[in-house]
Amino acid sequence: MPTPRPTPPDTGEVYELLRGVIDPELGSDIVDLGMVRGVESAADGTVSIKIALTTARCPLRGQIQKDVTTRVGSLPGVGSVEIAWAELTAEEKARTMGNARLRAAESAPPTAIPPTAKVLMIASGKGGVGKSAVTVNLAAELAQRGLEVGIIDADIWGFSVPRMLGIEGRLQAVESGEKKIAPKTKRVGRGEIHVVSMGLLVEQEESALMWRGLILSRAVQHFLEDVCWPTDLDYVLIDMPPGTGDVQMGLARMLPRADMIVVTTPAVSAQKVAVRVVNMGRRSHLRVAGVIENMSVFVSEEGKEYALFGRGGGQALAADAGVPLLGCIPIDPSVAEGSDEGRPAVLQPGPAAREIRKIVEQIVEEIVPPVEMQSCSARILEAAIANLDAVGTGPATG
Repeated sequence: MPTPRPTPPDTGEVYELLRGVIDPELGSDIVDLGMVRGVESAADGTVSIKIALTTARCPLRGQIQKDVTTRVGSLPGVGSVEIAWAELTAEEKARTMGNARLRAAESAPPTAIPPTAKVLMIASGKGGVGKSAVTVNLAAELAQRGLEVGIIDADIWGFSVPRMLGIEGRLQAVESGEKKIAPKTKRVGRGEIHVVSMGLLVEQEESALMWRGLILSRAVQHFLEDVCWPTDLDYVLIDMPPGTGDVQMGLARMLPRADMIVVTTPAVSAQKVAVRVVNMGRRSHLRVAGVIENMSVFVSEEGKEYALFGRGGGQALAADAGVPLLGCIPIDPSVAEGSDEGRPAVLQPGPAAREIRKIVEQIVEEIVPPVEMQSCSARILEAAIANLDAVGTGPATG
């Protein structure tokens, strides 16, 4: 029997995903800003979107195009994404700036994470797949490339990021006396990693947190709202708790523009559980950006491969989700040793380090590239608001 053609997505689903596309200068999504003029979904899987920019030569047009294409293209049934560009009229431009001003006043903002930072949720269906080690090593390689990286250790019960990075001490308030938490910072290569974790708040690493869902969600909310994150962050990586519980759903609500990367092992049992995380992410209108298979194979010194946990789980999950398999990290003793000693494996030679570097290369070049703001004429939203107050309509920005 021929494989049935996937049903084209409903235009409502497309609009919901477009709410995750943020204009970095204005700090709000392109739907609320009134920049999306229409969406059409054809029977052949082609999704056509009309987007109006505040200026035809907006320097952020390429960034918005990539975000729209990758988010909408991740929906099952989408064959291609076509974008028709237009320019807002003077009246529409004034209304868009007014919307941006209203959102800023209402939200103030909803999180302390800079709007230009790319948020990556590193998720898994179950524990024991090495999700935290993957998070730490991705962050370390991003920092080595000169990027500023934040890590939110949202695995409240199973916090392990501080040990894996060799970070000690307790989180403190910022020196200005503000009621904000200063993240712990570690220099890696040309960049820095900024970390918040329950492991930096408890008296002992062995302490057991006997907390229920509402308290857990509130703790994570503090990490989003009450941390003095650097304004120049390029990425924020969230080490998610395994599964699909209260914390995961709360984070999805608070960070609708986040991208999700799912970690699994080659075992079919792990892959089947990880599918639930993909479904949870999509129901929360998150973009699932890709899959990483961890503990793929063990390679002996003679170069022989041993599939200790089976084969094909990562590829099967990626195929089911319709997203790319970003890489397969082999079993490498340097990962476990580095995690225990606070030295991420990606900073050492070895097969796992090589694969992690390839994964990060894909992330920054294709999957979730950092926002390039150097060419923007009105980078800071506060400046745009000030100009709006001065002249009534505001400047033309991207």
